Amino acid sequence: MDDLIERYIHYLQYERNASPHTIRNYLSDLRQFRDYLAGGQSRAVSMKSIDALRIRGFLSFLFAKEKKKASIARKLAAVRAFFKFLARERVLAENPAATVSTPKLERKLPRVMTEEEMNTFLDRVGEAAQAGDPLLRRDRAILELLYASGLRVSELVGLDLRSVNFGDGMLLVRGKGRKERIVPFGSKARQALSDYFPVREKILQENKKGSQTALFLNARGERLTTRSVDRLVKRHVVTFGPNVKASPHSLRHAFATHLLTEGADLRAIQEMLGHASLATTQKYTQVSIKQLMDVYDKTHPKA
Repeated sequence: MDDLIERYIHYLQYERNASPHTIRNYLSDLRQFRDYLAGGQSRAVSMKSIDALRIRGFLSFLFAKEKKKASIARKLAAVRAFFKFLARERVLAENPAATVSTPKLERKLPRVMTEEEMNTFLDRVGEAAQAGDPLLRRDRAILELLYASGLRVSELVGLDLRSVNFGDGMLLVRGKGRKERIVPFGSKARQALSDYFPVREKILQENKKGSQTALFLNARGERLTTRSVDRLVKRHVVTFGPNVKASPHSLRHAFATHLLTEGADLRAIQEMLGHASLATTQKYTQVSIKQLMDVYDKTHPKA
């Protein structure tokens, strides 16, 4: 089974152009599935012996261990995609996972910062950046760009200097599956980037082997990682923002929700977010509707 897993991972990497994050997760999930089938022993697993019943047994095993249904759903998605690939390559006559249902997920609406909260938060970061640590100017540029363009954190750290078109206020973004798209950014993000560039040049002067291409650098001149951006967003929200849990993805949610609230077309938002399906974008309508209902309940005399 190991050779087939490696074959599938090779397909994901070189034919589907899947992200390193996706490849790492799928490889981990499929190895866990293999270990389950082997019963914790180092023995070969016959592919022909795997049917829907054994896959459901794997789900039961996961439910006994895992608390998050989303994690279980992802693992099942990895197994299902693996068998779909094997069926298509005619390694197997059919996909035994095709009839296994995905566990129903709890749909929780995220707490999104209001426009007023977001503006106040970014203004406070901007004021601190003018008077404090130079790296705070970099962080301000990151926060402004995440909110201005709705980028995934992986897309943000993947930006190169040449990805930024200052004249037109546009970014060339490489998204999932390495698909490229053009995303606009506004004057606030442009100003924050302009303030950050001297800091970037100083970092490169102090680190001769630093990355000349990456837009956002750490203090050693290396391209920032997604984990570093996640940490700095959470830290700055605690310091300068409202009392809410936040992450880079929260700023992406705020970007889409605020656009929708102000009347932006859903398909335009889909294009800017880089969603392959409009159904993925439509979840933001639920966030917006919830906010409208909150306003109604608080303000309407007959609510």
